[in-house]
Amino acid sequence: MSKLRILYAATEINPFLQTTKVAEFLRMLPQGMQEMGMEIRIFVPRFGIINERKNRLHEVVRLSGINIAVGEEEKPLIIKVASIPNAKLQVYFIDNEDYFHRKSVLVDKNDKFHADNDERAIFFCKGVLETVKKLGWAPDIVHCNDWMTGLIPMYLKTTYKKDPIFKDAKSVFTIYNNEFSHKFEGDIIEKAKMLDIDDEMLAALKSADFGGFIKVGMEYADSVVKSDEDFSDNLNAMFSEYSQKRQLGQVSADENLLSSYYTLYNELAN
Repeated sequence: MSKLRILYAATEINPFLQTTKVAEFLRMLPQGMQEMGMEIRIFVPRFGIINERKNRLHEVVRLSGINIAVGEEEKPLIIKVASIPNAKLQVYFIDNEDYFHRKSVLVDKNDKFHADNDERAIFFCKGVLETVKKLGWAPDIVHCNDWMTGLIPMYLKTTYKKDPIFKDAKSVFTIYNNEFSHKFEGDIIEKAKMLDIDDEMLAALKSADFGGFIKVGMEYADSVVKSDEDFSDNLNAMFSEYSQKRQLGQVSADENLLSSYYTLYNELAN
């Protein structure tokens, strides 16, 4: 089996930020895959709650400076990087002053959901793909984790399909029990659009909620995996609806987890 290149995109990773199980998973799985001979890149948002000095984040000037369109607006992308202590892994942080400099993740100090969380997700998804293009690093597998990465599989199958960096990339979408009831504001479909994407492809986003991002991720990913958690009735119903259309996997959280993912990645890539 060849040395695969795996790109991880996620909402968070230990030790920089942990609010959910995603952070632990992202700390463990990429290192495990690297130790099994795979080449790894990891991307997460640079939420303002992450202490740059303590975690030794620094800007990568050659990768920064791209403008990312979110609807009518274009926002400058800043890329920062830091190493995981005691591991030979680097983490790339997607940053922008308007979206990621507040000292919170999805809700403010009064527990109010940030009105632009949908835009932050869209900016993150587009920012990851544009940065990987600039790196000139062609992934075999793009493993997306949690709702905020849900648009990446669709972008890979549309706008980026003919790009030499992504033409052979397959996507995995892992869903976690991180559901929220908040609704997004504004025309989310217009904000998420890119080349070769029509309204129908984004129809699931009309619900303007967590489920919309999950449904788009499930629709376009080459493989969908449930995390090892108890899911809400709503999420389980979503799964059963989609599992009638296609294969949904569950990789059990036991001693075989790493070898299960190793096999999954190789099957998808070959």
